[in-house]
Amino acid sequence: MILTGPQIACEHALGRLVLDPFDEEQVQPNSYNLALGPTLIRYTDTVLDTRRENAFETITIPGEGFVLTPDRIYLGASVEVLGSNHFVPIIRSRSGAARLGMFVHVTADLIDIGSTGQTTFQFHAVQPVRVHAGDRLAQVTFWRTRGKIVLYDGKYQGSKGPQPSRIHRDALKATA
Repeated sequence: MILTGPQIACEHALGRLVLDPFDEEQVQPNSYNLALGPTLIRYTDTVLDTRRENAFETITIPGEGFVLTPDRIYLGASVEVLGSNHFVPIIRSRSGAARLGMFVHVTADLIDIGSTGQTTFQFHAVQPVRVHAGDRLAQVTFWRTRGKIVLYDGKYQGSKGPQPSRIHRDALKATA
């Protein structure tokens, strides 16, 4: 069951979910809008590898914005720290960003219960699109759980800023 916007605000006030900073204007009928932070990550290799750390560069978004090009994946982060030990956050693009041909959270939209931090956005643009720090490009919904809760304690816990893939750590565990 999804929380309504007013219930998101209520659960935030009760301390059952984290949205920091919290702005009442970002509460929507059944979601909360998330803003883009000041930096992006762009991988520098042409071919990415799931079994190793991939090189990347960090880009500070200039005042005039930064143009995302269709041939790349970019990683950004929410300004807001978010999470909950009671609800499952799901990240999605806002419809206005989607209507510009921009995928904001390409496929990894589920945030595990117990995970708290700035969420990493995976940007892919269908055509060149300029983004600006502070743009409200994504939204988070919160879902009630059913069954025993096991809190997340993984490799992205407490994230600050955009986080590159750490999937190579899983391969190391599998071969050990």
